[in-house]
Amino acid sequence: MWAELKEVKPVLEEQGYEINDPWDYVRIFEEKVATFAGSKYAIALDNCTNALFLCLRYQNIKGEITIPARTYISVPFSIMHAGCKPVFVDKEWSGAYNLEPTNIVDGATRFTKGMYKSGTFHCISFHLKKILKLGKGGMILTDDKEAYNWLQSASKIGRHVDRLYKDDYFDIAGWNMFMPPEQAARAILLFEDLPDENADSGGSATYHDLRKHEIFK
Repeated sequence: MWAELKEVKPVLEEQGYEINDPWDYVRIFEEKVATFAGSKYAIALDNCTNALFLCLRYQNIKGEITIPARTYISVPFSIMHAGCKPVFVDKEWSGAYNLEPTNIVDGATRFTKGMYKSGTFHCISFHLKKILKLGKGGMILTDDKEAYNWLQSASKIGRHVDRLYKDDYFDIAGWNMFMPPEQAARAILLFEDLPDENADSGGSATYHDLRKHEIFK
């Protein structure tokens, strides 16, 4: 853990960042990705599956959610855990697609400058098979301040948005889904070496048809 923090600290200080707490690495990584993608806010999480789940919960969406039949299997599971029903359709896609009829975007295989579309909840993956190969990690991009506050609080066990790393004030019964400082520090190092323009790392052709699984029948 401390090796990553010590390695990235001088890099950030040279860029003008002030590091007073390990959680500053998470905040800085969020700021860097938000600027890169073109969103106002970013929420760093433990994976993209939980990013999709939290977006669905925030909007209190119920009923059917339509997604491509060829996608990662955790996507329909996140829909089910949020109390919705996944409906599979034949759809070709690359990099990102919407969870219809919502404004939630599964952008797990896209990471390129300016990728954020205003008014959406854009979910990112930092899996080893994705573009920023952190190993495990995710993020939500949004331009909605109210949503940002709720998502930050909800992903950090319900802590108040002004005290996200203190165990003394809780707004809601949240979830333990946040990205820890050592992951964020490693992510910053990877991000610094990443080009602005990156080809999508996957799409419908990358995944098998989920309709073959008994659990969805």
